[in-house]
Amino acid sequence: MQEDMTRQVDAVRQFNRFFTRRIGVLDESLLASDFTLTQARVLFEIGTRKICTAGDLIAGLGLDPGYLSRILQQFADSNLVLRKQSVDDGRRTNLFLTRKGQKTFAELDRRSRHLIGELLNPLSSPQRARLLNSMRVLQETLAVAPSGAPNVLIRPYRVGDVGWAIERHGQLYAQEYGWNEEFEALVAKLFAQFATQHDPAAERFWVAEIDGERAGCVFVVRSEKDAIAAQLRCLLVDPKFRGFGVGRRLVDECIQFCTSAGYSRIILWTNDILVSARRIYEAAGFSLIEQTPHRSFGHDLVGQYWAREL
Repeated sequence: MQEDMTRQVDAVRQFNRFFTRRIGVLDESLLASDFTLTQARVLFEIGTRKICTAGDLIAGLGLDPGYLSRILQQFADSNLVLRKQSVDDGRRTNLFLTRKGQKTFAELDRRSRHLIGELLNPLSSPQRARLLNSMRVLQETLAVAPSGAPNVLIRPYRVGDVGWAIERHGQLYAQEYGWNEEFEALVAKLFAQFATQHDPAAERFWVAEIDGERAGCVFVVRSEKDAIAAQLRCLLVDPKFRGFGVGRRLVDECIQFCTSAGYSRIILWTNDILVSARRIYEAAGFSLIEQTPHRSFGHDLVGQYWAREL
C-alpha cells in the first residue's frame, strides 16, 4: 500500500513538473511581462470584479495578508491600482484599476489567450475534447470544499445540458410561480438559438455542479440591440442547492468572461417577483434601468432590465 502511494505521489509530481514547464509558470516573469504569476492573478481579480477589496483577494486566492499588501503597494506606486474608501461602508477600501492598469491587464489577457491558443492549435478536435475533459475530471477530483460545504464546480455545457436546462426551467417556474407552458416555450427557443447559432468566442453556456449533480446554469450571448453589450440569460439554481452561492458563482463567471471577451456592459431581463435573482444581480453590481408591466406566462408581471458596466 505504501509503495503504491509512493508511486502515485511521484506520478503527480512528474505531471506538475511537465505542466508548469509547458505553460511557462517557471519563467522568471509571466507572459514576457514584468509580473510574477501571483501579481498577474491579483491584477486579473481586480480587473474582473465590480467591487474588490483586499479581504476578497485574501479569501479568494489564499494569499498571506502581508504579501498581498506589498503587491498592492507596488501596484499603487506603479499607478496600476487605485484605492478608494467605500461610500456604503467607511471601513472598506475598494480597489480599482487605473487607466494604465486597465491597459496592462488587457495586454496580459491578450498574451495569455495567445499562449493557450498556441498550445491548442496543433491538436485535432478529438484531442482537444479529450484534453478539456481530462482537465474537467482533474478539477472535479481534486476540488475540496472548506468547512464541509459542498464544492461548486462551474463548467462549460455538454451534451444533455440544454435539454436538462429547458426541462428544469419549465418545471421550477410552474411549481414556484405558476407560470404556464409559454415560459417553457420561450426558454426552449432561447436555448435552441444558442445551441445552433452561438459564437464560442463571444457567447458561452455554463452549468454548475455539486458532487456531480447539476445545480444550476446560465448563458450569455451578444445583445441584439447593443453591439458592445452581452446579455445574460436563463440564470437558474435548483432549490436543492440554494444557499451555497451557486447563483453568484454563475454570475461571476459571466462577468469574468464578458470582461475578457471585450464587452463594455452586460444587460439582462427579469421580472420583479424573482427576488432571489435580483439580489444576486444587485450584489454583482447590476443596476435597474427600466421596468414595464406586461402580461406573460399566464400572469400580470413587471419586467425589468438591469445593466452592469464592465
